[in-house]
Amino acid sequence: MRILFLTPQLPYPPHQGTTIRNYNLIANLASRHEIHLLSFVRSQDEIDRATPLHQHCRSIEAVLAPHRSPLNRFLSLFLSPLPDMALRLPSAEFKTKLAAALQRVPFDVVQVEGIEMGPYLEVAADSRKQGAAKGQPLLVFDDHNAEYVLQQRAFETDVRQARHWVGALYSFIQYKKLSRYEAMVCRLADRVVAVSEADKRALQRLVPGLEATVVPNGVDTEFYDDQFPMTNDKSRFGHWDLDIGIWSLVFTGKMDFRPNVDAVLWFCQEVLPLVRRKMPDVHLYIVGQSPHRRVLRLADDPAVTVTGYVDDVRPYIAGACVYVVPLRIGGGTRLKVLEAMSMGKPIVSTSLGCEGFEGLVPGRELSLADTPEEFAQRVIELLSDVSRRERLGRAARRFVEEQYDWRLIVPKLEQIYEK
Repeated sequence: MRILFLTPQLPYPPHQGTTIRNYNLIANLASRHEIHLLSFVRSQDEIDRATPLHQHCRSIEAVLAPHRSPLNRFLSLFLSPLPDMALRLPSAEFKTKLAAALQRVPFDVVQVEGIEMGPYLEVAADSRKQGAAKGQPLLVFDDHNAEYVLQQRAFETDVRQARHWVGALYSFIQYKKLSRYEAMVCRLADRVVAVSEADKRALQRLVPGLEATVVPNGVDTEFYDDQFPMTNDKSRFGHWDLDIGIWSLVFTGKMDFRPNVDAVLWFCQEVLPLVRRKMPDVHLYIVGQSPHRRVLRLADDPAVTVTGYVDDVRPYIAGACVYVVPLRIGGGTRLKVLEAMSMGKPIVSTSLGCEGFEGLVPGRELSLADTPEEFAQRVIELLSDVSRRERLGRAARRFVEEQYDWRLIVPKLEQIYEK
Protein backbone atom coordinates (compact mmCIF):
# COMPACT_ATOMS: atom_id res chain seq x y z
CA MET A 1 0.00 0.00 0.00
CA ARG A 2 0.94 3.64 -0.44
CA ILE A 3 0.61 5.27 2.99
CA LEU A 4 0.93 8.99 3.74
CA PHE A 5 1.76 9.87 7.36
CA LEU A 6 0.91 13.36 8.65
CA THR A 7 2.90 14.11 11.83
CA PRO A 8 3.10 17.13 14.15
CA GLN A 9 6.89 16.84 14.39
CA LEU A 10 9.55 14.93 12.51
CA PRO A 11 9.57 11.34 13.79
CA TYR A 12 13.33 11.38 14.28
CA PRO A 13 15.15 11.24 16.58
CA PRO A 14 12.62 9.14 18.54
CA HIS A 15 13.18 10.82 21.90
CA GLN A 16 9.64 11.41 23.20
CA GLY A 17 6.20 9.82 23.06
CA THR A 18 4.90 11.10 19.72
CA THR A 19 8.15 10.66 17.82
CA ILE A 20 8.81 7.23 19.33
CA ARG A 21 5.40 5.96 18.27
CA ASN A 22 5.51 7.53 14.81
CA TYR A 23 9.05 6.39 14.03
CA ASN A 24 8.42 2.80 15.04
CA LEU A 25 5.13 2.57 13.14
CA ILE A 26 6.86 3.88 10.00
CA ALA A 27 9.98 1.74 10.42
CA ASN A 28 7.99 -1.46 10.87
CA LEU A 29 5.56 -0.73 8.03
CA ALA A 30 8.28 0.27 5.56
CA SER A 31 9.43 -3.27 4.75
CA ARG A 32 5.97 -4.12 3.35
CA HIS A 33 4.53 -0.77 2.21
CA GLU A 34 5.48 2.46 0.43
CA ILE A 35 5.67 5.18 3.08
CA HIS A 36 5.42 8.92 2.42
CA LEU A 37 5.74 11.56 5.13
CA LEU A 38 4.50 15.14 5.45
CA SER A 39 5.57 16.65 8.74
CA PHE A 40 6.07 19.84 10.67
CA VAL A 41 9.67 20.64 11.68
CA ARG A 42 11.28 23.23 13.91
CA SER A 43 14.16 23.81 11.45
CA GLN A 44 14.92 22.61 7.94
CA ASP A 45 18.19 20.93 8.96
CA GLU A 46 16.17 18.39 10.96
CA ILE A 47 15.49 16.65 7.65
CA ASP A 48 19.21 16.34 6.87
CA ARG A 49 19.95 14.75 10.24
CA ALA A 50 17.15 12.18 9.96
CA THR A 51 19.10 9.61 7.90
CA PRO A 52 17.24 6.52 9.22
CA LEU A 53 13.92 8.13 8.34
CA HIS A 54 15.03 8.59 4.71
CA GLN A 55 15.77 4.86 4.57
CA HIS A 56 12.15 4.06 5.45
CA CYS A 57 10.27 6.72 3.45
CA ARG A 58 9.84 7.05 -0.32
CA SER A 59 9.36 10.81 0.13
CA ILE A 60 9.63 13.31 2.97
CA GLU A 61 8.22 16.84 2.86
CA ALA A 62 8.40 19.31 5.71
CA VAL A 63 6.85 22.60 6.76
CA LEU A 64 8.19 24.89 9.48
CA ALA A 65 5.94 24.76 12.54
CA PRO A 66 4.14 28.07 13.13
CA HIS A 67 4.75 30.10 16.26
CA ARG A 68 1.82 31.10 18.46
CA SER A 69 2.29 33.99 20.86
CA PRO A 70 1.16 33.72 24.50
CA LEU A 71 -1.33 36.53 23.78
CA ASN A 72 -2.80 34.59 20.87
CA ARG A 73 -3.18 31.51 23.03
CA PHE A 74 -4.81 33.51 25.83
CA LEU A 75 -7.32 35.15 23.50
CA SER A 76 -8.22 31.87 21.81
CA LEU A 77 -8.95 30.36 25.22
CA PHE A 78 -12.02 32.60 25.47
CA LEU A 79 -12.75 33.62 21.87
CA SER A 80 -12.39 30.38 19.90
CA PRO A 81 -14.71 27.36 20.10
CA LEU A 82 -11.70 25.16 19.27
CA PRO A 83 -9.40 23.64 21.91
CA ASP A 84 -5.81 24.78 22.15
CA MET A 85 -4.54 21.54 20.57
CA ALA A 86 -6.56 22.19 17.39
CA LEU A 87 -4.94 25.64 17.08
CA ARG A 88 -1.31 24.67 17.64
CA LEU A 89 -0.29 24.08 14.02
CA PRO A 90 -2.22 26.36 11.65
CA SER A 91 -0.43 26.43 8.27
CA ALA A 92 -1.66 27.39 4.82
CA GLU A 93 1.59 25.95 3.43
CA PHE A 94 0.92 22.56 5.02
CA LYS A 95 -2.60 22.52 3.58
CA THR A 96 -1.23 23.38 0.12
CA LYS A 97 1.44 20.67 0.27
CA LEU A 98 -1.10 18.12 1.49
CA ALA A 99 -3.59 18.94 -1.26
CA ALA A 100 -0.81 18.72 -3.88
CA ALA A 101 0.40 15.36 -2.55
CA LEU A 102 -3.13 13.94 -2.62
CA GLN A 103 -3.48 15.05 -6.25
CA ARG A 104 -0.05 13.72 -7.24
CA VAL A 105 -0.02 10.27 -5.60
CA PRO A 106 -2.90 7.74 -5.42
CA PHE A 107 -2.54 6.97 -1.72
CA ASP A 108 -4.33 3.99 -0.24
CA VAL A 109 -4.12 5.36 3.31
CA VAL A 110 -3.68 8.79 4.89
CA GLN A 111 -2.75 8.38 8.55
CA VAL A 112 -3.18 11.44 10.80
CA GLU A 113 -1.03 11.29 13.94
CA GLY A 114 -2.49 13.07 16.97
CA ILE A 115 -5.34 15.45 17.53
CA GLU A 116 -3.26 18.57 16.80
CA MET A 117 -3.27 17.34 13.18
CA GLY A 118 -7.08 17.20 13.16
CA PRO A 119 -7.44 20.23 10.83
CA TYR A 120 -5.52 18.35 8.14
CA LEU A 121 -7.79 15.34 8.43
CA GLU A 122 -10.52 17.76 7.38
CA VAL A 123 -8.40 18.81 4.37
CA ALA A 124 -7.90 15.17 3.35
CA ALA A 125 -11.62 14.44 3.73
CA ASP A 126 -12.54 17.45 1.54
CA SER A 127 -9.97 16.42 -1.08
CA ARG A 128 -11.33 12.89 -1.21
CA LYS A 129 -14.79 14.15 -2.13
CA GLN A 130 -13.28 15.51 -5.34
CA GLY A 131 -11.30 12.36 -6.18
CA ALA A 132 -12.09 9.79 -8.81
CA ALA A 133 -11.77 6.71 -6.58
CA LYS A 134 -14.67 6.48 -4.16
CA GLY A 135 -13.55 5.92 -0.56
CA GLN A 136 -9.87 6.40 -1.39
CA PRO A 137 -7.68 7.10 0.39
CA LEU A 138 -8.71 5.48 3.65
CA LEU A 139 -8.54 8.10 6.43
CA VAL A 140 -7.03 6.81 9.68
CA PHE A 141 -6.91 8.92 12.85
CA ASP A 142 -4.34 7.73 15.41
CA ASP A 143 -5.40 9.32 18.71
CA HIS A 144 -2.30 9.16 20.91
CA ASN A 145 -4.37 9.94 24.01
CA ALA A 146 -8.04 10.39 24.73
CA GLU A 147 -7.13 14.05 25.10
CA TYR A 148 -10.33 15.22 26.75
CA VAL A 149 -9.72 12.70 29.55
CA LEU A 150 -6.25 14.11 30.16
CA GLN A 151 -7.67 17.62 30.62
CA GLN A 152 -10.56 16.34 32.73
CA ARG A 153 -8.08 14.64 35.08
CA ALA A 154 -5.88 17.73 35.18
CA PHE A 155 -8.92 19.79 36.19
CA GLU A 156 -9.88 17.31 38.90
CA THR A 157 -6.33 17.33 40.27
CA ASP A 158 -5.99 21.13 40.27
CA VAL A 159 -9.45 21.89 41.65
CA ARG A 160 -8.51 20.00 44.85
CA GLN A 161 -5.68 22.49 45.41
CA ALA A 162 -6.89 26.05 46.00
CA ARG A 163 -3.65 27.66 44.78
CA HIS A 164 -4.03 25.97 41.38
CA TRP A 165 -7.35 27.60 40.43
CA VAL A 166 -5.89 29.16 37.25
CA GLY A 167 -4.74 25.76 36.00
CA ALA A 168 -8.09 24.26 36.97
CA LEU A 169 -9.97 26.90 34.96
CA TYR A 170 -7.75 26.34 31.91
CA SER A 171 -8.18 22.55 32.08
CA PHE A 172 -11.94 22.80 32.53
CA ILE A 173 -12.30 24.98 29.43
CA GLN A 174 -10.01 22.70 27.40
CA TYR A 175 -11.83 19.59 28.63
CA LYS A 176 -15.18 20.93 27.39
CA LYS A 177 -13.78 22.09 24.04
CA LEU A 178 -11.85 18.87 23.48
CA SER A 179 -14.91 16.77 24.19
CA ARG A 180 -16.65 18.36 21.19
CA TYR A 181 -13.63 18.56 18.91
CA GLU A 182 -12.28 15.06 19.57
CA ALA A 183 -15.73 13.63 18.83
CA MET A 184 -15.85 15.54 15.53
CA VAL A 185 -12.42 14.28 14.45
CA CYS A 186 -13.33 10.69 15.29
CA ARG A 187 -16.53 10.94 13.21
CA LEU A 188 -14.56 12.36 10.27
CA ALA A 189 -12.12 9.43 10.07
CA ASP A 190 -12.83 6.06 8.47
CA ARG A 191 -10.80 4.27 11.14
CA VAL A 192 -9.93 5.44 14.65
CA VAL A 193 -6.95 4.05 16.53
CA ALA A 194 -6.69 4.16 20.34
CA VAL A 195 -3.59 3.20 22.31
CA SER A 196 -5.44 1.30 25.06
CA GLU A 197 -8.79 -0.28 25.88
CA ALA A 198 -9.34 2.49 28.45
CA ASP A 199 -8.85 5.15 25.78
CA LYS A 200 -11.11 3.23 23.39
CA ARG A 201 -13.90 3.24 25.99
CA ALA A 202 -13.33 6.95 26.61
CA LEU A 203 -13.70 7.72 22.89
CA GLN A 204 -16.82 5.58 22.69
CA ARG A 205 -18.35 7.65 25.48
CA LEU A 206 -17.89 10.66 23.20
CA VAL A 207 -19.13 8.87 20.08
CA PRO A 208 -21.51 6.01 20.95
CA GLY A 209 -21.06 3.13 18.52
CA LEU A 210 -17.57 4.23 17.46
CA GLU A 211 -15.56 1.26 16.18
CA ALA A 212 -12.14 2.26 17.49
CA THR A 213 -9.31 -0.27 17.30
CA VAL A 214 -6.56 -0.61 19.89
CA VAL A 215 -3.01 -0.42 18.54
CA PRO A 216 -0.98 0.04 21.72
CA ASN A 217 2.32 1.74 22.21
CA GLY A 218 5.27 -0.59 22.02
CA VAL A 219 8.99 -0.84 22.66
CA ASP A 220 12.06 -1.90 20.73
CA THR A 221 13.15 -4.75 22.99
CA GLU A 222 16.50 -5.10 21.22
CA PHE A 223 17.40 -1.45 21.84
CA TYR A 224 16.05 -1.37 25.40
CA ASP A 225 17.89 -4.50 26.45
CA ASP A 226 17.87 -5.89 29.97
CA GLN A 227 21.54 -6.81 29.45
CA PHE A 228 22.54 -3.21 28.72
CA PRO A 229 26.23 -2.83 29.65
CA MET A 230 27.08 -0.46 32.47
CA THR A 231 30.25 1.50 31.78
CA ASN A 232 31.65 4.98 32.27
CA ASP A 233 32.77 5.12 28.63
CA LYS A 234 31.89 8.77 27.91
CA SER A 235 33.03 8.42 24.30
CA ARG A 236 30.16 5.98 23.87
CA PHE A 237 27.46 7.65 25.91
CA GLY A 238 28.39 11.33 25.56
CA HIS A 239 26.50 13.16 28.33
CA TRP A 240 26.65 10.67 31.15
CA ASP A 241 27.83 11.54 34.63
CA LEU A 242 25.67 9.04 36.48
CA ASP A 243 27.09 8.25 39.88
CA ILE A 244 25.52 4.85 40.36
CA GLY A 245 24.57 4.35 43.96
CA ILE A 246 22.98 1.59 45.91
CA TRP A 247 19.82 3.64 46.59
CA SER A 248 19.26 5.31 43.19
CA LEU A 249 15.81 6.00 41.70
CA VAL A 250 15.01 7.30 38.20
CA PHE A 251 12.15 8.95 36.33
CA THR A 252 12.36 9.70 32.60
CA GLY A 253 10.19 11.82 30.31
CA LYS A 254 9.78 15.16 28.59
CA MET A 255 10.00 17.47 31.54
CA ASP A 256 7.85 20.36 30.36
CA PHE A 257 4.89 17.99 29.84
CA ARG A 258 2.35 18.82 32.51
CA PRO A 259 1.66 15.26 33.76
CA ASN A 260 5.41 14.65 34.15
CA VAL A 261 5.93 17.96 35.97
CA ASP A 262 3.09 17.15 38.37
CA ALA A 263 4.49 13.64 38.89
CA VAL A 264 7.99 14.66 39.97
CA LEU A 265 6.74 17.57 42.09
CA TRP A 266 4.40 15.23 43.96
CA PHE A 267 7.10 12.60 44.36
CA CYS A 268 9.75 15.03 45.63
CA GLN A 269 7.39 16.87 47.99
CA GLU A 270 5.28 13.99 49.32
CA VAL A 271 7.10 10.68 48.77
CA LEU A 272 10.86 11.23 48.75
CA PRO A 273 10.98 12.69 52.29
CA LEU A 274 9.29 9.51 53.59
CA VAL A 275 11.81 7.30 51.78
CA ARG A 276 14.73 9.32 53.15
CA ARG A 277 13.61 8.76 56.74
CA LYS A 278 14.50 5.09 56.31
CA MET A 279 17.19 5.49 53.62
CA PRO A 280 18.83 8.91 53.92
CA ASP A 281 21.27 8.24 51.06
CA VAL A 282 18.58 7.70 48.40
CA HIS A 283 19.04 9.74 45.21
CA LEU A 284 16.51 10.57 42.47
CA TYR A 285 17.50 11.21 38.84
CA ILE A 286 14.95 13.17 36.78
CA VAL A 287 15.98 12.55 33.18
CA GLY A 288 14.50 14.33 30.18
CA GLN A 289 14.57 17.33 27.93
CA SER A 290 13.16 20.83 28.51
CA PRO A 291 12.73 20.73 32.30
CA HIS A 292 10.15 23.23 33.54
CA ARG A 293 11.46 25.87 35.96
CA ARG A 294 9.56 24.19 38.80
CA VAL A 295 11.39 20.96 37.98
CA LEU A 296 14.76 22.72 37.81
CA ARG A 297 14.20 24.06 41.34
CA LEU A 298 13.97 20.48 42.64
CA ALA A 299 17.72 20.14 42.00
CA ASP A 300 18.30 22.53 44.93
CA ASP A 301 17.88 19.36 46.99
CA PRO A 302 21.20 17.44 46.98
CA ALA A 303 19.18 14.21 46.82
CA VAL A 304 17.82 15.16 43.36
CA THR A 305 19.58 15.44 40.01
CA VAL A 306 17.79 17.07 37.04
CA THR A 307 19.77 16.14 33.94
CA GLY A 308 17.91 17.98 31.18
CA TYR A 309 18.37 16.51 27.70
CA VAL A 310 20.56 13.40 27.43
CA ASP A 311 21.59 11.57 24.26
CA ASP A 312 20.64 8.21 25.72
CA VAL A 313 18.35 7.46 28.69
CA ARG A 314 19.40 3.81 28.90
CA PRO A 315 22.43 4.31 31.20
CA TYR A 316 20.23 6.11 33.70
CA ILE A 317 17.56 3.41 33.65
CA ALA A 318 20.12 0.60 33.83
CA GLY A 319 22.03 2.30 36.64
CA ALA A 320 19.06 2.84 38.93
CA CYS A 321 17.75 0.39 41.50
CA VAL A 322 14.10 1.34 41.00
CA TYR A 323 12.17 3.13 38.27
CA VAL A 324 9.35 5.34 39.63
CA VAL A 325 6.14 6.33 37.81
CA PRO A 326 4.32 8.75 40.18
CA LEU A 327 1.84 9.96 37.54
CA ARG A 328 -1.47 11.46 38.70
CA ILE A 329 -2.58 13.03 35.38
CA GLY A 330 -2.69 11.58 31.89
CA GLY A 331 -4.14 8.97 29.60
CA GLY A 332 -3.08 6.43 27.02
CA THR A 333 -0.14 4.16 27.75
CA ARG A 334 3.29 5.32 28.83
CA LEU A 335 6.23 4.53 26.60
CA LYS A 336 8.52 5.26 29.55
CA VAL A 337 7.01 2.33 31.44
CA LEU A 338 7.58 -0.05 28.52
CA GLU A 339 11.20 1.09 28.20
CA ALA A 340 11.89 0.48 31.88
CA MET A 341 10.18 -2.92 31.77
CA SER A 342 12.11 -3.90 28.66
CA MET A 343 15.34 -3.11 30.50
CA GLY A 344 14.28 -5.37 33.35
CA LYS A 345 13.85 -2.61 35.92
CA PRO A 346 11.65 -3.02 39.00
CA ILE A 347 8.94 -0.35 38.90
CA VAL A 348 6.79 1.42 41.48
CA SER A 349 3.84 3.12 39.80
CA THR A 350 0.53 4.74 40.57
CA SER A 351 -2.55 3.02 39.15
CA LEU A 352 -2.78 5.77 36.55
CA GLY A 353 0.88 5.42 35.61
CA CYS A 354 0.43 1.84 34.41
CA GLU A 355 -3.11 2.26 33.07
CA GLY A 356 -3.88 0.71 29.73
CA PHE A 357 -1.48 -2.26 29.73
CA GLU A 358 -3.61 -5.34 29.18
CA GLY A 359 -2.56 -8.39 31.21
CA LEU A 360 -0.31 -6.47 33.60
CA VAL A 361 -0.54 -7.87 37.13
CA PRO A 362 0.50 -5.64 40.09
CA GLY A 363 2.87 -7.58 42.31
CA ARG A 364 4.06 -9.73 39.42
CA GLU A 365 5.45 -7.25 36.86
CA LEU A 366 5.55 -4.11 39.04
CA SER A 367 4.55 -2.64 42.41
CA LEU A 368 1.51 -0.38 42.72
CA ALA A 369 0.83 2.49 45.12
CA ASP A 370 -1.39 5.57 45.05
CA THR A 371 -0.79 7.39 48.34
CA PRO A 372 2.51 8.97 49.41
CA GLU A 373 2.81 6.51 52.30
CA GLU A 374 2.16 3.45 50.14
CA PHE A 375 4.45 4.66 47.37
CA ALA A 376 7.32 5.32 49.79
CA GLN A 377 6.82 1.91 51.41
CA ARG A 378 6.91 0.10 48.05
CA VAL A 379 10.12 1.93 47.12
CA ILE A 380 11.74 1.10 50.47
CA GLU A 381 10.75 -2.57 50.16
CA LEU A 382 12.36 -2.86 46.74
CA LEU A 383 15.51 -0.99 47.72
CA SER A 384 15.86 -3.39 50.65
CA ASP A 385 15.32 -6.61 48.68
CA VAL A 386 17.62 -7.38 45.75
CA SER A 387 15.94 -10.70 44.95
CA ARG A 388 12.50 -9.07 44.72
CA ARG A 389 13.90 -6.38 42.41
CA GLU A 390 15.37 -9.04 40.14
CA ARG A 391 12.15 -11.09 40.15
CA LEU A 392 9.99 -8.11 39.18
CA GLY A 393 12.49 -7.06 36.52
CA ARG A 394 12.55 -10.50 34.88
CA ALA A 395 8.75 -10.67 34.84
CA ALA A 396 8.52 -7.16 33.38
CA ARG A 397 10.97 -7.99 30.59
CA ARG A 398 9.07 -11.17 29.72
CA PHE A 399 5.78 -9.25 29.67
CA VAL A 400 6.91 -6.72 27.06
CA GLU A 401 8.70 -9.33 24.95
CA GLU A 402 5.49 -11.35 24.68
CA GLN A 403 3.00 -8.51 24.18
CA TYR A 404 4.50 -5.08 23.48
CA ASP A 405 7.34 -5.46 21.00
CA TRP A 406 6.69 -3.19 17.99
CA ARG A 407 7.08 -6.19 15.68
CA LEU A 408 3.98 -7.71 17.30
CA ILE A 409 2.01 -4.46 17.37
CA VAL A 410 2.34 -3.08 13.82
CA PRO A 411 0.47 -6.02 12.17
CA LYS A 412 -2.58 -4.89 14.19
CA LEU A 413 -2.41 -1.57 12.36
CA GLU A 414 -2.14 -3.33 9.00
CA GLN A 415 -5.34 -5.23 9.76
CA ILE A 416 -7.15 -1.89 10.04
CA TYR A 417 -6.04 -0.93 6.53
CA GLU A 418 -7.35 -4.20 5.11
CA LYS A 419 -10.83 -4.14 6.66
